[in-house]
Amino acid sequence: MIGVLDLQGDVVEHIDHLNRLGIPAIRVKEPSDFVSLAGLIIPGGESTCLYRLLNIFGIREIILREFQRGMKIWGTCAGAILVAGTVIGDAPSLGLIDIEVRKNAFGSQMDSFTAEVAVPRVAAGLIPLTFIRAPKITRVGDDVEVLLRQDEYIAAAESSGVLVTIFHPELTPSLAFHRYFALKCGLEPSLDAESSLIDSTWTSRSWTRYTRL
Repeated sequence: MIGVLDLQGDVVEHIDHLNRLGIPAIRVKEPSDFVSLAGLIIPGGESTCLYRLLNIFGIREIILREFQRGMKIWGTCAGAILVAGTVIGDAPSLGLIDIEVRKNAFGSQMDSFTAEVAVPRVAAGLIPLTFIRAPKITRVGDDVEVLLRQDEYIAAAESSGVLVTIFHPELTPSLAFHRYFALKCGLEPSLDAESSLIDSTWTSRSWTRYTRL
């Protein structure tokens, strides 16, 4: 089973993608929700707010404990900031992967954009990506593998226990990254399911939602 941290961000969309792959998924907010999780997705949102909520709900230490137990973690956008070992101009939050990130590196909300790229480790064809006030990964450590490099920054990377993406796979119809994470968790996602019900209008609606945070 994979949990989706239910404090802020696209919880429903992540669960939809996992369910279409045949992977059981639950909302995670209480310490008891972490029992027997193979993986945890930390969605996007506002990283400082998310970190405060982790402490308010008393689950920061639970995440660290379960990660040591073997639970895999996937941080998307703000989630990638939370798990980063180094955050330029700020203190790290969870520090679970040896990467350096720069917050809000693309500019304002109006600079959000979409793209289609090849990520050979994740899928055979092009994968649609949605960037919403995204950070940039500017450096990775020796034990971190780059999955996607764009121009002067890194957009996706992983260590043995952590996957990070600075974009939002849950806001595209593609199930490729969710399938990849499920496999990383030792689960058996469907190889037949190709897409979710998400259509292109969801992207513009999500931008509006994030602007209001």
